[in-house]
Amino acid sequence: MAIHKENIKLTFGLKVKQLRLDQRLSLSELAHKSGISISYLNEIEKGKKYPQTEKIMRLAEALQVSYDWLVSLKLHRKLAPLADVLKSNLLQDLPLEVFGVEPAQLLHLLSNAPTKLSAFISTLIEISRNYDMSVEQFYFSVLRSYQELHDNYFEELEEEVQRFRQTFQAPEEITAVWLTQQLEETYQYTIRANSFVPALANLRSALIDKELLINEHLNEIQKRFVLARELGYQFMQLQERAYTFSWVEINSFEEVLNNFKASYFASALLMDKEAFKADLTTFLSFDTWQPIFLNQLLVKYQVTPEMLLHRMTNLLPKFFQLPQLFFLRFSHQAGRFALTKEMHLAGLHNPHGSALGEHYCRRWVSLTLLQELEEAIEKQHYEAPLVDAQISNYYDSANEYLVFSIARPMTPTPSLSNSVSIGILLTQEVKERIGFLESLPVRKVGETCERCSATDCEVRMAHPVVLHKQAEASARKEALTALFKQ
Repeated sequence: MAIHKENIKLTFGLKVKQLRLDQRLSLSELAHKSGISISYLNEIEKGKKYPQTEKIMRLAEALQVSYDWLVSLKLHRKLAPLADVLKSNLLQDLPLEVFGVEPAQLLHLLSNAPTKLSAFISTLIEISRNYDMSVEQFYFSVLRSYQELHDNYFEELEEEVQRFRQTFQAPEEITAVWLTQQLEETYQYTIRANSFVPALANLRSALIDKELLINEHLNEIQKRFVLARELGYQFMQLQERAYTFSWVEINSFEEVLNNFKASYFASALLMDKEAFKADLTTFLSFDTWQPIFLNQLLVKYQVTPEMLLHRMTNLLPKFFQLPQLFFLRFSHQAGRFALTKEMHLAGLHNPHGSALGEHYCRRWVSLTLLQELEEAIEKQHYEAPLVDAQISNYYDSANEYLVFSIARPMTPTPSLSNSVSIGILLTQEVKERIGFLESLPVRKVGETCERCSATDCEVRMAHPVVLHKQAEASARKEALTALFKQ
């Protein structure tokens, strides 16, 4: 694999810095010996500048090495563990800038403790291979961390939506016709329905030049989101992007991040912040659980359940002091459940996805609702998304959550059903803020069957093998401690 051009600069800078430190030269001393300014040397060592030939010759002479060795990609033996990192695209794959980290800063840490940190990075890579984690999954994991660090609320994107509303004098009710008009008149789009070939049947849209092809099987709600999302790309001038929705191929983290920004824009445009805050105030103040209210919001804003609950995760932490929440999306097809999206704000870690193929607890409202949906569809009783809620108390944990969920069949894949759920950690302060908690059923739940200590579970799908292994390990530790005491 050819070394990335940015990594060539980083390699050169590392070599210069290591040679300078080995010879106990300060930046000012090397500047004096080489005739190169301190500021320029600093830029070289950070991997931001690659000097011209004449300056490289002066550096080689000042550092007492040959020109050929200095420009080669060979690293000093102290930096040898970094060779694999620099020869790979790891530093380009890692979206360090999202977290305010420059590649040179990471390499600086690695160069100060190369053996330990290189082993750590190698371990992470090995873990990702063992769990069959693709680059795409890695990108989405980073995006999820980015959202969690910001409590999934982005003021700059909210401001872009308000600027759009003012610029285009957006009506109170934003229709697909109005969105189409803005794309066609302002951005010269051509928009038409398309019957995608079977291999692309799950695509919602594809953009070819300025022609937006929308799957003809989408309902009006889904079309509005596709159109609003496309306006987000154009209005915010997001250049690096995917041209299909959903994903077919991911080429960079920038594509993933811009897709998130355009999607956030679409949801905020279709669910005005101030109006939605008022609705959330009403929802939280009910004395009894009102599932019909969530269906009414779906109709009012003409959005999908996932859009509705995602918008809640934007505003609940920021404006209602409910930062400790999680979002889950489960799919159900042919009797199998899969957790396809998750987000944990304020560091919540249960429930969470299982990379080991374990069986999620069938007592979760997310899953019971999908089972009820399957039964309703089979009996031809389905009319609207199913809504339910419960208080979940976890076995072997003091955590207690309010969890409410919405389930529906998916378009354009009717054999697939999804449920989306929000869970809010119930502290005493939170309990005083939500009016309908006492009207909800309380249910003991686990995370996965393999980790659950429930002895009387009527819906257990597997033996608690992981729990047994943990118990065996604890018993060995206790026995060893007792042996040492003797």
